[in-house]
Amino acid sequence: MAESHQNDHQDNLAAVRALLPRVDPPGDVAADVRTWLGRMCSAAVTALPATGVAVSLMTDTGVLAVAMASDKLTDSLGTLQFTLGEGPCVDAFHEHRPVLVPDLGTVAPTRWPGYTAAALASGVHAVFSFPLQVGAARLGALDVYGSEAGELSAAATGLALAFADVTVEALLDAQGAVSDAANPGGLDGVVDGHYVVYQAQGMTMVDLGVSLVDALARLRAHAYSADRSLLDVARDVVEGRLRLEPDSG
Repeated sequence: MAESHQNDHQDNLAAVRALLPRVDPPGDVAADVRTWLGRMCSAAVTALPATGVAVSLMTDTGVLAVAMASDKLTDSLGTLQFTLGEGPCVDAFHEHRPVLVPDLGTVAPTRWPGYTAAALASGVHAVFSFPLQVGAARLGALDVYGSEAGELSAAATGLALAFADVTVEALLDAQGAVSDAANPGGLDGVVDGHYVVYQAQGMTMVDLGVSLVDALARLRAHAYSADRSLLDVARDVVEGRLRLEPDSG
């Protein structure tokens, strides 16, 4: 049985690789990766029973950003996870396993309160998140959205896992090309604004005398209370328009 599953996975990998030629440096590696990710999201939406597909990149300290999405709604739901620090993508990354939610309407209200309500209001009723990882390397997650509640079939799940694995290959190949070429820009440009949040996180840590994790929580809390995106709040902090105050307690 295990050998059969392995053969199926190899077949799925071959099919996905045939759809998506690998990133081919040299050149602007970040731009090439974004182009590749765009093609991957489009191919995955077509191949899977999905209304949207997104790739998010994450760090161990909790920063998440959408690298590419198939459409604006999918991008906005990924960005909402970025702002709130909650959602299937976040759990898939930290738990090292797929998070499969065939019916968001049955999710406990305390699990992802902000994300679940927004997704349902947007017409998304199912979401399946697959971690982007190989060995000790964890890069982020691949989210697959559905407008109707329902399980992914075994065949669709296997294909989604193949899309995730091929995405990991592309990101690691690109990172290796950056290292070999000593590209000063690296892959920073793959995620617009990703490192602005890093900067704001560090500045807030110093200003408030808190940990990096707590600094990010404070930024998220401010963004949520002000009904703004985390990225916009981070830009204000970095550019000196906003400085968070210590807790009164």
